Amino acid sequence: MSNKSQLLEKVTILFAGDSGDGIQMAGSQFSDNTALHGNDLSTFPDFPAEIRAPGGTVEGVSGFQIHFGSQEVFSPGDKCDVLVAMNAAALKKNIKRLKPRGTIVANIAGFDKRNLRLAYIPDDTDPLTIEEEKGFQVTRMDVTKLTREALKEFKLGTKEKDRCKNFFVLGYVYWMYNRSLDSTIEFIKTKFASKQDLLDANIASLKAGYHFGDTLETFSNRYEVRPAKMPAGEYRNIMGNQATVLGLVAAAEKSGLELFYGSYPITPASDILHQLSQHRDFGVRTFQAEDEIAAIGAAIGASFGGHLAVTASSGPGIALKGEAIGLAFMLELPLVIVNVQRGGPSTGLPTKTEQADLFQALYGRNGETPIPVIAAHSPSDCFDAVFQATKIALEHMTPVFFLSDGYIANGAEPWRFPKADSLSDITIEFAKAPKEGETFLPYARDERGVRPWSIPGQKGLEHRVGGLEKEDGSGNVSYDPDNHEKMTKLRQAKVDAIAEFIPDQEIDSGVEEGELLVLAWGSTYGSIKTAMKELVAEGYSVAHAHIKYLMPFPKNLGDLLSRYKKVLIPEINNGQLIHVIRDKYLIDAIPMNKIKGVPFEAAELRAKILECLKNE
Repeated sequence: MSNKSQLLEKVTILFAGDSGDGIQMAGSQFSDNTALHGNDLSTFPDFPAEIRAPGGTVEGVSGFQIHFGSQEVFSPGDKCDVLVAMNAAALKKNIKRLKPRGTIVANIAGFDKRNLRLAYIPDDTDPLTIEEEKGFQVTRMDVTKLTREALKEFKLGTKEKDRCKNFFVLGYVYWMYNRSLDSTIEFIKTKFASKQDLLDANIASLKAGYHFGDTLETFSNRYEVRPAKMPAGEYRNIMGNQATVLGLVAAAEKSGLELFYGSYPITPASDILHQLSQHRDFGVRTFQAEDEIAAIGAAIGASFGGHLAVTASSGPGIALKGEAIGLAFMLELPLVIVNVQRGGPSTGLPTKTEQADLFQALYGRNGETPIPVIAAHSPSDCFDAVFQATKIALEHMTPVFFLSDGYIANGAEPWRFPKADSLSDITIEFAKAPKEGETFLPYARDERGVRPWSIPGQKGLEHRVGGLEKEDGSGNVSYDPDNHEKMTKLRQAKVDAIAEFIPDQEIDSGVEEGELLVLAWGSTYGSIKTAMKELVAEGYSVAHAHIKYLMPFPKNLGDLLSRYKKVLIPEINNGQLIHVIRDKYLIDAIPMNKIKGVPFEAAELRAKILECLKNE
């Protein structure tokens, strides 16, 4: 067998198996290893909603896709080059995602008659041979047997040995791509520091899988993907929820405030609570409440007391927080509301991604309650987007929505550490006690329409709070109809004025004016960017603009839209941004919608763009 390596520019690998097979851990470790190797990358974890999903079934398959390369990577990839299938169900669910003549690495222990029946595959068929006849390259290995053989000297039970098989497969994939085992060995040493037998067993399994590659005669080549040329700086591999946490901590440091986070666990937002709780050294206080309403109530109380207040949830929890969000708006207190969107309605698809909460963020409250909305477009962008959301909340005295989603929250990509002095300042104006003979007006406004932040317990700053309508200036309860209309318009004007303090909308790629603009928001970014890179290189008159500020819009957005003959709006929902754009700018935008719990593929976006260009 030859040991030469074939040089590749980019590769997409999909790890798939039962939830108990350690697929997410294997994928995460390969991602971290890839980042350390210097490749650009993007990942897409996909797992069942059930904690103990039915083993061996298609519904119970957990997957982790990683796209990495020696060039820029913007999405987890469409089709994969390699499918690691730990059982028949994993193969059945994901074979359609494998490129023609792609490679299947199969654990044949997961293709016995029992597993075939669970996957609804006839007992008398050999799915691996069938796929081989279609032109796929199949590498068969009895991972279960090989792992047990590698660990035969270890005093562990069979179940404990079998839990090490994910590292055996990971070791083999490391061998395929000429990767060092060092980063994963260090991870194992940390994870199992107090369990020496498991520590040694997992390292042994990892090494056994790596060396198993040398015994195969079916492979003539190994592969190498060289490091990507990226801007100089210090990088780390980061997931969206992790970036959100660091963005909030950075905003707290920049504002000089202590951060209070009140939440109730919900997928896929729970990791924000878990990770923020590790930052007590930065003055972060986390509170796991008994329900969603208590969580936001505590956050509003913290804001009233002068803290940077944050609450987070997903769509179902945001629905429960609705009345309290209106209270924060009526009080004109700063509050960051994080919505890590998932499939709906109701409890819907807890572990699948969707962009269906834009209407909820824009309109989902009683009364006239305009609240600024900012959306991240990638895992690393969560840092900047939530930082900007916090800055607006604190400087304009208003609740602000920060929108992420399951795809962004659980996905990962390289992130270059920002310098502290590169972050914008956050300026806060606290109310000052009135001079003798003067009356304190808690709702007196500056030129931006912003009231002062009045912290309780200070002499002369006593004022009334509550959800009833307030008299202009004094904040006293008022049922006067003219006052209600005036206050409604003042609050709206304050939010509208934020457009003067946010950046103009820019073109992300493509021509400054032309035939077609792809206008989008949120996690559609990577797939659109990938498709646009090809189309621009081919000379098409197209462009891409991605909106971060959704309420209010950048003030130049209307002018930008007018420079293109057609506007295409792809969304992972049934059409929400398109309604807002049509209503505000009176343009006949073209919808493209996907509601399957998975992101767009670059290929389908490319096809839609070409279709729009063709239909003149």
